[in-house]
Amino acid sequence: MTLLQVMPDDAPDTVLLRTRDPREITEALLECAVEFRRWPLHGTLTAGTATDEILDRYRTEIDELCTREGLQVVDVARLHPEEGPHWAERAAKARSAFLDEHRHAEDEVRFFVHGRGCFSLHLRSRVYAVVCEAGDLLSVPAGTPHWFDMGPRPDFAAIRFFQEENGWVGDFTGTRIAERFPRLEALTASGQ
Repeated sequence: MTLLQVMPDDAPDTVLLRTRDPREITEALLECAVEFRRWPLHGTLTAGTATDEILDRYRTEIDELCTREGLQVVDVARLHPEEGPHWAERAAKARSAFLDEHRHAEDEVRFFVHGRGCFSLHLRSRVYAVVCEAGDLLSVPAGTPHWFDMGPRPDFAAIRFFQEENGWVGDFTGTRIAERFPRLEALTASGQ
C-alpha cells in the first residue's frame, strides 16, 4: 500500500507525518507542487509481459497525460528477479545509480504498473519519502532534489514520461543526505 513519511531534513529519526491514506498523501504532496494520483490497473504483469503490451494497456491514460502535459517520450523501466543469471548485478548497479540526491531539468513523471519503489523528495527543509506501488502516478517538478530507491531486490515496472529523450539524465547535487534517511526496506518493514 502507498505510504508517505515526512521527516525534517536534519532529523531523519523524527517522523512528522506517516500515512497510507491516499487523500492525505495527495494533499501533503500538493502543498509542495508534487502531483500524486491513482490510475486503475489493467491486468497483472509478469516478467514475460512485453513493453509494447504494457504501453498498449495504458494507451488511453498515456495519450491523455501526454497531451495535457506536453510529454513526448514514453518508455518502461523495469527490473524483475526472473530476468536471468545476471539480474542481481544489474539490479545492484541500477539501485545504486539513483540513491544519491539529484534533480532533473524536466518533471519526473512515473506510473507504477507493478511492484514498488520509493521517491525521497527534499523539499522545504523536509524529506518526503513516497513509497509508490502499482497504480500510483507521481509527478515531481523539474529541479526538485530527490533520490529513488528500488529496494535490495528490485521487482517493479514503471511507465516513464519525458518531454525530451534525455529528460531522465540526473544532475547530482553532491550531498550525502540520502545516506542518513531510511531506505525502502526500512520504510516498509512489517509492523510499521
